[in-house]
Amino acid sequence: MPAPPLLWDIFCQVVDNHGDLGVCWRLARELAARGQQVRLWVDDASALDWMAPGAMAGAVPGVRVLPWTQPFEPTALRALPRANVWIEAFGCALPEAFVAHGAQASQDDAPVWINLEYLSAEPWVERMHGLPSPVQHGPDSGWTKWFFYPGFTPRTGGLLREADLPARQAAFDRAAWRHAQGLGWHDEARWVSLFCYEPPALGALLRRWTEDAQATQLLVTAGRASAAVRRALDDGPGIAHALSPRQPLSISHLPHLPQTAYDELLWACDLNFVRGEDSLVRALWAGAPLVWQIYPQHDDAHHAKLEAFLDWLQAPASLRRFHRAWNGIEGGALPRIDLPEWRACAQAARARLLAQHELGAALIGFVLEKR
Repeated sequence: MPAPPLLWDIFCQVVDNHGDLGVCWRLARELAARGQQVRLWVDDASALDWMAPGAMAGAVPGVRVLPWTQPFEPTALRALPRANVWIEAFGCALPEAFVAHGAQASQDDAPVWINLEYLSAEPWVERMHGLPSPVQHGPDSGWTKWFFYPGFTPRTGGLLREADLPARQAAFDRAAWRHAQGLGWHDEARWVSLFCYEPPALGALLRRWTEDAQATQLLVTAGRASAAVRRALDDGPGIAHALSPRQPLSISHLPHLPQTAYDELLWACDLNFVRGEDSLVRALWAGAPLVWQIYPQHDDAHHAKLEAFLDWLQAPASLRRFHRAWNGIEGGALPRIDLPEWRACAQAARARLLAQHELGAALIGFVLEKR
């Protein structure tokens, strides 16, 4: 007989770019799709209005979005049943009042407490995944937290992937999607999506495309990417001058997209520039050539993280050099974009991932093992 559904509390703090919220919402939705009940506590859920329309109104059965106020209001817990699972997403600490309320449970009744970590391809992730972290102090002293690491290999927690994702992607009509955009470019153009921070090589890339023999239709996501493109055009008047109708480069600025629409954007494009964690995973599932701008860290720790990812990706030399230049690690001119070679690499990586377990299922299995 299948195990009865569990009640999960997922805590999420929105830091600056909505990526944490995007991952937590996908996780909540995936757990619910697998029969679980989820309460998603968020300190700023406003981005769900465009990321997942209807989420705040309970559009996804099994998922309830609740406000994580500062300070946390203990009375919010009095009418709520105690959860079976606690998840601290990406290093956020559970509110003290929440922990104190939960500590009223006996050891046998204690929730499985998960520290859901950031995504990395570094070798130490396999060693750390699933390790315990005993709680030494406070009302929950004697309990155990567990490290759960997403990852790219079978010895990690895997990546989030909905059960119907391959079927939805296979049914997607790329030509019809492009035609529906009404932009005038179709099969003869290279279609590129841009989701980035402020890559130092952005201006050079735009200038290259204005001089290219092949047309490029650039679809720029809302927010920092759109602002970065506008700054690059302001700083490079020669680029802006070249942006006339039917010239090699055409730029379209998109509105904020729901997660499902962003997936379709990735499926429709020949090359996807992505950033952070959530969009990287979605681009890997898309199986198209991709360039990743990793979240920059002040101590340059992201350099090693990027190299580890490129090693796992088995990236060809041109794709490695492009990533290093795009992330400001190496100077010099951008290497040539080799779409056939990059596509073969991306599709091989997708095939490896599809053969592995999915994060939602792995997390449920892990929790059942620890209960």
